[in-house]
Amino acid sequence: MTAVLVINSGSSSFKYQLVDVESQVALASGLVERIGQPVGAASHTVLLGARAGIGTSGEPPASVTALDATYREELPIPDHTVGFQVMLDAFAAHGPSLDDDAPVAVGHRVVHGGARFFEPTLITPPVEEAIDELSQLAPLHNPGALQGIKAARTAFPELPHVAVFDTAFHQTLPPAAYTYAIDRSLAAQQRVRRYGFHGTSHKFVSEAAAAFLGRPLADLRQIVFHLGNGASATAIDGGRSVETSMGMTPLEGLVMGTRSGDMDPAVIFHLHRHAGMSAPEIDDMLNRRSGLLGLAGVSDMRDVLAGVAAGDPAATLAFDVYIHRLRMYAGAYLAQLGGADVISFTAGVGENSPPVRAAALATLGFAGIEVDPVRNEARERGIRVISTDASRITVLVVPTNEELEIAEQTLHAAQAL
Repeated sequence: MTAVLVINSGSSSFKYQLVDVESQVALASGLVERIGQPVGAASHTVLLGARAGIGTSGEPPASVTALDATYREELPIPDHTVGFQVMLDAFAAHGPSLDDDAPVAVGHRVVHGGARFFEPTLITPPVEEAIDELSQLAPLHNPGALQGIKAARTAFPELPHVAVFDTAFHQTLPPAAYTYAIDRSLAAQQRVRRYGFHGTSHKFVSEAAAAFLGRPLADLRQIVFHLGNGASATAIDGGRSVETSMGMTPLEGLVMGTRSGDMDPAVIFHLHRHAGMSAPEIDDMLNRRSGLLGLAGVSDMRDVLAGVAAGDPAATLAFDVYIHRLRMYAGAYLAQLGGADVISFTAGVGENSPPVRAAALATLGFAGIEVDPVRNEARERGIRVISTDASRITVLVVPTNEELEIAEQTLHAAQAL
């Protein structure tokens, strides 16, 4: 058996997916949300297309997609432990049977592993304590992950549980890339440095790109743009992360759906001194009310593009700022790598927004990048080339599959026990 249950838990919700690693297909997925509110919600999807041999990165035919069945319910879900029981009840009622497709391990996405965790790690009480302690660096993410871990270990006490850290892939950053230019003693004491995030996605996409091109991963210089509601860019040399846009937290870097990305730190002092904002208020503003939402009033790129098409000046400015930041990082990473062989776009915006991809690379012809307009606009699914045959740098769209990456890493760690 090679089924792994993958859990991505937040403070008031968790997503799950049952993945068969050997066939690389998802058998079921679900979302339990509004945990702790008077009425919670749960959805459970049985991915029957997977049973027909359709992989998670492929495009199933419409007839197969229609086979998938989603079940929804609303009920009180006071905590994560009850939420996991709701999930188990959904598997029992709707399938697939956890007796027939019994998971051999549970993999947990954990956002922040600090400098301590650089590989998939078997979860033990000391590891739980370390994840909790690292909540100082990721107060919006690690506490929720820990709640999910505790509830999952109660639901599956006999199975190995493995933590897969978003930061782990970036442990190969050189000191020049991860060091901030502040007092070094203070930085060491408070663990202030660049850690980087979206590591499972960047790892998956860079390896998938090499396999697709039939070239050794070790020979490729790659730039990966993970563009979703959260967004990051990573320069990857020979399969190793050497530079990435997110920093000590997932706030730094690109413009995101609700996060500001790069900004003069003195803005924080200015808002405190002259706008009377407290540290929690500024934190909330930068993480939840900035980015596209702050500029255009909407956080979804599709809504921004609709505003651009309608002539909305706020949406147009938001799009221009978003693209300006992408170009800035693309140019910087070309310089850091000494050129590139592959540029890949992934995640919700990266995979589905031709205007973003075209605009991001429009000024990089000097580097030999040529995007084919027809290929870029094609609504195909799966991994594909969108550059011209003459382009010196191959440009790809690579659907990410973080759940499969977590499942594979979890299975490998569990088998090593």
